[in-house]
Amino acid sequence: MSESPTTDAAARAADRPLSPHILAWRWHVTMATSILHRLTGAALYVGALILVGWALALASGPDAYDLYAGALGSPLGLIVLIGLSLCLFFHLANGIRHLVWDFGRGFAPKTADATAWLVLAIAVAATVALWAWLLLRGGGA
Repeated sequence: MSESPTTDAAARAADRPLSPHILAWRWHVTMATSILHRLTGAALYVGALILVGWALALASGPDAYDLYAGALGSPLGLIVLIGLSLCLFFHLANGIRHLVWDFGRGFAPKTADATAWLVLAIAVAATVALWAWLLLRGGGA
């Protein structure tokens, strides 16, 4: 007599290799940039909501705008804005990297690693440059 379909399916599933968990992988820079690309994309949605809040405060009059600008200019607000600008620059640079991949270039492991490090460096350098310029000219948030 043959085995039941559920027993047969369970036996086949037990023979298949398990998909490796993220902790089983050796971390490398291209893996980190892939994960960061997704996280920065999600963070930019939060940035869009902050931008909408700014526009609503602007449309609501000087008192509402002053309150909102004060919150964005607070130490916590500046940390959020600096983080969002880092996310923006990272996502932009990594998006350009993905565009190059769309043309079939940059997939060699050494090239992919080098461009991943370049994306990280560009994001940090652009963020530092932007905020240095803003703070030195007295603009802040």
